[in-house]
Amino acid sequence: MCLLALSLSGVCVTAVESRPAGVLVESPGHHRPFGARVKAFVALTKPRVIELLLMTTVPVMFLAAEGVPDMWLVLATCLGGYLSAGGAGAFNMYYDRDIDAMMDRTSQRPLVTGMVSPRECLVFAAALTVGSTVWFWFLVNPLSAMLSLGASLFYTVVYTMILKRRTAQNIVWGGIAGCLPVIIGWSAVKNEVSWASLILFLVIFFWTPPHYWPLSMKVKDDYERAGVPMLPVVAGNKAVARQIVLYSWVMVGVSLLLTPLGYTGWFYTVVAVACGGFWLKEAHALQARAKAGITGAKLKEMRLFHWSITYVSLLFTAVAIDPFLR
Repeated sequence: MCLLALSLSGVCVTAVESRPAGVLVESPGHHRPFGARVKAFVALTKPRVIELLLMTTVPVMFLAAEGVPDMWLVLATCLGGYLSAGGAGAFNMYYDRDIDAMMDRTSQRPLVTGMVSPRECLVFAAALTVGSTVWFWFLVNPLSAMLSLGASLFYTVVYTMILKRRTAQNIVWGGIAGCLPVIIGWSAVKNEVSWASLILFLVIFFWTPPHYWPLSMKVKDDYERAGVPMLPVVAGNKAVARQIVLYSWVMVGVSLLLTPLGYTGWFYTVVAVACGGFWLKEAHALQARAKAGITGAKLKEMRLFHWSITYVSLLFTAVAIDPFLR
């Protein structure tokens, strides 16, 4: 599904008045301009997350086609993925509206400000989920439809409703939903699942925790105030940095499996080695700063977070280009 990516983990700012964290408006009575309402509904779909998801979906379609895939199929897959991921994002905001009101980072989300009511959000989320499944089924293929629906349900039920508020492993296992777009991209072209798509699934699986944990380190006070047990909340910076390094090494190792199995050539390998090497450098640097007891701005945890987005962008761009150079 183009559910987490050209998985590109779009910018949307909800046009509402400033409201401090901790204030939740369940029954909005204030004026809600039409333009602001439209922006609010778009914000419910979490477009920045979808951009990252499409970033992983489309290149895999080039790899599966061993060249340029049918452009109508790419468009249909991306639109279906946006609808599916958008529905899951809206369900997430509906369920999390209580803790979103407690966190500075999420205090301007549409349900917190009252720009969208809970009932409107729920209906919107359900419509997007049903619509995306039907879209995939008839315009892509049934396998992609089922994978897309599975990703949406996994994110909504397993991550949002079960894992997020109960375990520090929430982002590890909950991240599976964001890994499925690569399989959906492959299945859209081939109508099957292959080892190549499973390897790229694992790349995103091991990428997600070290991508998200640095951000969690930055805003851990938010999560602590909301009672969400993200790893940086329940463990110290040293422990989190150690886990980041561990997952990073596994991610880079898995990314290099495509070439010996014959799915990619020299170009992808060069990009994977270079980008992976720089990632490991940043991960170990973060660990060194954490071990030294550095905190605050000098910890520079967001360096790895920002690089992680660049990494996945470059790696999957190489996935798309490589078939043309073999």
